[in-house]
Amino acid sequence: MITRIGRSLTIDGAYIHSYAAVVGKKEGEGPIGNEFDKICDDTTLGQSSWEKAESTLLKQAIDLCVSKSNVPVKDYDMIFCGDLLDQCMGSTMAVRSMGIPTIGLYGACSTMAEGLVLAGLCAGAGVTNHALVTAESHFCSAERQFRFPLGYGGQRTPTSQWTVTGAGVAAVSPTASAICIKDVTPGRIVDMGVTDANNMGAAMAPAALDTLVSFFTDTATAPDDYDLIITGDLGQVGSEILRDLMQREGKPLGANYTDCGLMIYDRDRQDVHAGGSGCGCAASVLCGYLLPRIENGTLNNVLFMATGALMSPTSSQQGMSIPSIAHLVHLTHA
Repeated sequence: MITRIGRSLTIDGAYIHSYAAVVGKKEGEGPIGNEFDKICDDTTLGQSSWEKAESTLLKQAIDLCVSKSNVPVKDYDMIFCGDLLDQCMGSTMAVRSMGIPTIGLYGACSTMAEGLVLAGLCAGAGVTNHALVTAESHFCSAERQFRFPLGYGGQRTPTSQWTVTGAGVAAVSPTASAICIKDVTPGRIVDMGVTDANNMGAAMAPAALDTLVSFFTDTATAPDDYDLIITGDLGQVGSEILRDLMQREGKPLGANYTDCGLMIYDRDRQDVHAGGSGCGCAASVLCGYLLPRIENGTLNNVLFMATGALMSPTSSQQGMSIPSIAHLVHLTHA
């Protein structure tokens, strides 16, 4: 059953049953490196291109999640997947042989939350018995598409973020388990005119504000009502902007707020400038760090909100501004 209140939807009957996260070597060396299911020391993953490596990374995460779920691949009704590459080729190439009805998504770095919104609604409406939600990214494939070839050696600005090499996968079902998808708030596109592709935190923070304020209004709750509020990957710059914007709204974020892009790397030691980004950032932190803590009851009430900069190489080259979006998922220990 699904109940709508404003923009938000309360779901009765959507649960996460299993999850897995696979990351690269740099992510494995970060502060939460020991939380991931698998760390790949060879970022090529034995493949002949970075795009093939990204697909292989996701396929490994899917296999781990399906194995932990004890549900055969053939019994999954749907898979929601997406990434940063043209035509979402990283995810479609990974799932093409699985024989599962596929819903391809492009929400940029918000893709994992977008997938959970849709999978949660499908479970709550009785449309699916078993669904997979995936998102992944690879530093090298993203750099080649959105910025410069790796051999170019260009300088990175202080506001830039490092695309995470990682993948996260979650299995969603209407059958009760320890992790409940309680509420979702789909995002609206917000464009404040930011054109700097090396400052995505500034572009995405207003979208995070829009979704977060809508959720608090719809549910008549406040930031202090939650154990943890975590954004997708605003990084250092975007997180500070969001804190300032929320303060102006009269809903200040306290010590229970953080960002996936700040958790996955040590900014002082790993030279990632403003933090992590990419579809795989929020996905791997969610499936490697957050979901285990919700499952065991360490965290009982979590707002997971992934943000996405909806730009493309073409729009950036034409000097267009960066439209952004933020999707929110309220996760509880059931």
